[in-house]
Amino acid sequence: MATRQHVTELVDQFYEKVRSDGTLAPLFAHIHWQNHLPVMYNFWCSLLLGDLSYQGNPFAKHIPLGLNGNHFDCWLRLFHEAVDEHFVGPMAEEAKSRATQIASVWRWKLEVN
Repeated sequence: MATRQHVTELVDQFYEKVRSDGTLAPLFAHIHWQNHLPVMYNFWCSLLLGDLSYQGNPFAKHIPLGLNGNHFDCWLRLFHEAVDEHFVGPMAEEAKSRATQIASVWRWKLEVN
């Protein structure tokens, strides 16, 4: 996973799983995917490739969703599955590590608030 195309494939595979998941799909029912996916491509490219294409505050956008521990567990499981099904190597491990860090920090922030 070393190019923007690889990250795009990962994001597409991940959100395919999200849209068919009984726990997460309802949270994303209102999403306009044609607008949301390019933002997610930029987010993950910024994290994994360092291209700085993402500008924003993703945590603030998720606060109104009423996320709980089950949502984070499911999100992380699906993300790891998407990575493991399509990628191997250091960047794949980095993607999973970053996702784990995000889930941990966001979960903590939501519990504190």
